[in-house]
Amino acid sequence: QVQLVESGGGLVQPGGSLRLSCTASGFALDNYAIGWFREAPGKKREGVACIDISDGTTYYSDSLKGRFTISSDNARDTVYLQMASLKPEDTAVYYCARVPAAVVFNIASLLDGMDFAGKGTLVTVSS
Repeated sequence: QVQLVESGGGLVQPGGSLRLSCTASGFALDNYAIGWFREAPGKKREGVACIDISDGTTYYSDSLKGRFTISSDNARDTVYLQMASLKPEDTAVYYCARVPAAVVFNIASLLDGMDFAGKGTLVTVSS
């Protein structure tokens, strides 16, 4: 049974940091890229970052690159999203998703090609 389980969300003050985790099970990760996208009320779904598990190639939203970093621990089947200098507009539900590695070539292809996503974790940036 394919599963992607996100964790690490919560309330953080503006300027703070948070690390999200996505633990995968039920499939072989090395044929996939794992990425993060977010959804906020009234806003369009946005691709955040993606990593090709087989070779470590990363893709980022241009607007978030520099503040967010994606990484993977293949031994733990876990992908992380390190978020820094958080802003209130980063408030959203963050989801991790898998996409076949063969179709990933930029962050937009995460949203276009994903075939499974987790249930999400809420990040709230507020003072």
